[in-house]
Amino acid sequence: MKALVKEKAEPGLRLMDVPEPEIGPGDVLIKVLRTGICGTDLHISAWDGWAQQAIATPLVVGHEFVGEVVGTGRDVEDIAVGDRVSGEGHLVCGKCRNCLAGRRHMCRATVGLGVGRDGAFAEYVALPATNVWVHKVPVDLDVAAIFDPFGNAVHTALSFPIVGEDVLITGAGPIGLMAAAVARHAGARNVVITDVSEERLELARKIGVSLALNVAETTVAEGQQVLGLREGFDIGLEMSGRPEAMRDLIANLTNGGRIAMLGLPSQEFAVDWAKIVTSMITIKGVYGREMFETWYAMSVLLEGGLDLSPVITGRYDYREHEAAFADAAGGRGGKVILDWTV
Repeated sequence: MKALVKEKAEPGLRLMDVPEPEIGPGDVLIKVLRTGICGTDLHISAWDGWAQQAIATPLVVGHEFVGEVVGTGRDVEDIAVGDRVSGEGHLVCGKCRNCLAGRRHMCRATVGLGVGRDGAFAEYVALPATNVWVHKVPVDLDVAAIFDPFGNAVHTALSFPIVGEDVLITGAGPIGLMAAAVARHAGARNVVITDVSEERLELARKIGVSLALNVAETTVAEGQQVLGLREGFDIGLEMSGRPEAMRDLIANLTNGGRIAMLGLPSQEFAVDWAKIVTSMITIKGVYGREMFETWYAMSVLLEGGLDLSPVITGRYDYREHEAAFADAAGGRGGKVILDWTV
């Protein structure tokens, strides 16, 4: 089969022929239809410092996908050939304290699809049945391909009660945009998003945010004045991993404000801990999705009319992967999709 492979310890990916994956008694074989390019894939392609530490070559990359089941192991129940599915990309041990308590997203032995084992940028991918999400209600293929990052957005946006609250989102990348759409749909009063890319801020306006701020030109405090906020934001969603963004969040929260932080910083940075203490601010780190409560919420949100189509801005044949990766790395658009059906 054809697959995108990190063949050697060097920049770039190669489209090449590799053996089809084999499945065990508890596994599912899936024909891949569409995939989404993630920031993790960009790191692996660029072969940066993180990738050099985390990746063993050769490796089939990719973890965001939708496909059709074409085979199941003998012990698999409730998943059938022909089912349309997406996959939870965190494979957990099932035996540690957190797994046994139902907190599988906190498993200390997590293995990432397309990071620690061969992934989904291929014509076929194999997954344990326990990691397969069957779409019971029809979902647009492009949207189904990005259920993994959509789950990150939902997990972050719904970390705290959001109805009637004023929400500040720092970072209008694809997950930040999806989080903004979720917050609006879930009943936030005001949703403000910040970035320095006018192209991405324009996407946020299409989603329907209350205010899209270019923080290179306008401060968050000035944004508060535009909306008539007197005490600051109730909830902050940090999606950028940038120190200046986190500082903006802390400085513009009300007393008792809450921050859900998904953005992954590239290095340590200082924040105003005195402000955090005296304003009684709660900070929650978010990684991945709650299995499978977040997935249920994702499906229900889409059934309820949540529209993610503005977030998807690039669609490519998988053989055009170089152009697709360049688009995704450009930092101006939303999600980029690779079509494996052509």
